[in-house]
Amino acid sequence: MKSRSRILAASSAGLLALGLLAACGGDDKDSGSGGAGFNAAVDKVVNPSDKKGGVLKMAISSDIESTDPGNMYYAWSTNFVRLYSRMLLTYPSKPGDEGRKPSPDLAEALGVPSDGNKTWTYKLKHGLKYEDGTEIKAKDIKYAVARTFDRSVLRSGPSYFADMLDASGYKGPFKDKNLDHFKGVSTPDDYTIVFHLKKPFAEFNELVNFSGQTAPVPQDKDKGDRYGLHPVSSGPYKWQGDYQPGKGGTLVRNDQWDQSTDENRKQLPDQVQMISGLNAEELDNQLLKGEIQIDLAGSGVQDNARKTILTDPNMKAQSDDPNGGFHWYMPIDTTVIPNIECRKALIWAADRDAMWRAYGGDIGGELATSIMPPDVTGREKGTDYYTKAETGYHGDVNQAKAALAKCGKPNGFETTMIYREDRPKEKATAVALQQAESRVGIKLNLKGYPANTYTTDQIGSPDFNKKNNVGLGTFGWLSDWPTGYGFLWALTDSRAILPSGNINISEIKDAQIDKWWDESLTQTDPAARAKLYNQIDDRFRAEAAVMPNVYAKSLLFRPSGLTNVFFHKGFGMYNYSTLGVAK
Repeated sequence: MKSRSRILAASSAGLLALGLLAACGGDDKDSGSGGAGFNAAVDKVVNPSDKKGGVLKMAISSDIESTDPGNMYYAWSTNFVRLYSRMLLTYPSKPGDEGRKPSPDLAEALGVPSDGNKTWTYKLKHGLKYEDGTEIKAKDIKYAVARTFDRSVLRSGPSYFADMLDASGYKGPFKDKNLDHFKGVSTPDDYTIVFHLKKPFAEFNELVNFSGQTAPVPQDKDKGDRYGLHPVSSGPYKWQGDYQPGKGGTLVRNDQWDQSTDENRKQLPDQVQMISGLNAEELDNQLLKGEIQIDLAGSGVQDNARKTILTDPNMKAQSDDPNGGFHWYMPIDTTVIPNIECRKALIWAADRDAMWRAYGGDIGGELATSIMPPDVTGREKGTDYYTKAETGYHGDVNQAKAALAKCGKPNGFETTMIYREDRPKEKATAVALQQAESRVGIKLNLKGYPANTYTTDQIGSPDFNKKNNVGLGTFGWLSDWPTGYGFLWALTDSRAILPSGNINISEIKDAQIDKWWDESLTQTDPAARAKLYNQIDDRFRAEAAVMPNVYAKSLLFRPSGLTNVFFHKGFGMYNYSTLGVAK
């Protein structure tokens, strides 16, 4: 961040007072008796081992939105679900860029396109089994995809299949149990799955690779919104009893899983314990003591633990601070705040430096300019609208007041800002923004909500936002796959707006953006698609529908005894499907 010397100078005194300045700038090879070295797991596997046994303990400060593989969207959920579910394709369990390439899982190979990328065919491996010993068949994957069409039951997962597949009028198998009525996917035999798209889509393998929604579901075992209490396992572990919402559950070995068919998972611990609802600071305390091995959220430790790690050479040697691929940003609801000048005022008044420091300063990430982060293929830096570097990123009060005058609110206005209450960094960001906006008369009423309901029932519910005057909130996004489509489509296409689990939180309905999305589907040249994606990113920001914030880095800690640890670029955190414990 060479261009930010003024900001770094302003914050140096605080860092020195905490004893962190030297630690933050330490050599990446810094190591101690307790670990392999700072950032050792960013691009290689630390402590490789095939030793079996022990209990792997994983914890989260909120709860999982669902353990149903078809009803989840958080990056950590789609990482965790690989312990008990397999999909047609999945990310390879490899560090570095290799980990972001589509890889066969249940399928024998990547999908084969035909009909100008409108039809995609996958062949299923033979002999793969569920936890009860029955064989996984193509019809189970067709059913898994069909059930995602019913948003009244599966409210949290992505909506790509419902948007893309040629299945007009289909309402899902909970309303129509006859799977022959679902024309979006066909199964010519027990081992062939064919997807039929409305329009050509060159990145369909990437979509299938990302989505847990191709994890097979036997129709006779589906319990609708209760299926997630005990999803039928196709992976190395299965649920022991039912998952307990708000508390967690235990995974044990699945003896029907065959390691020879699965190069992306291991079956090392005897048990995997998933603990939910643990206070974030207490979670950090237990992580640093080795009482739990993984913070499932994967977004990094909180402020107190960060100070402890960075000032202790041994603990620092057991930590990694990778560029996570996430963008922590603030969507602005354009229906709650319809006047663009009022939205501009919000952005002009923001103290971006204070919000950057809420995420940990240099350790927490880099100030964002575009919405797409740097690791998205073909991404351009973009114009940092309504923010001035020369002010030290502290905002421009005069510009904010001028925008307020244009929108007819010269004395400011009032709106609600929400955040995930179990994430201290998000609360600190909201408080910093509240203080900055008060300088120009904009009153932000802050309200926190649990992470497991946040994207489904609060910020992801347009009706909730309108009813409660929620003009903006904290949010974070990682590429569904590392192209502009995989990052931006769900955030910006008006046709992606959903009544629940909505990711186009800005509710932006821009005809030009929609037109560019349609044009991108006809482009076979990745560079031409990338140009369109950058135009969409630019217009999204120009419309003041979003406030860029931080390209995330996450300070992650790996306790002694945790094996096969590496940062996975596809998930933006440690890879969970190959971990072991050895003491």
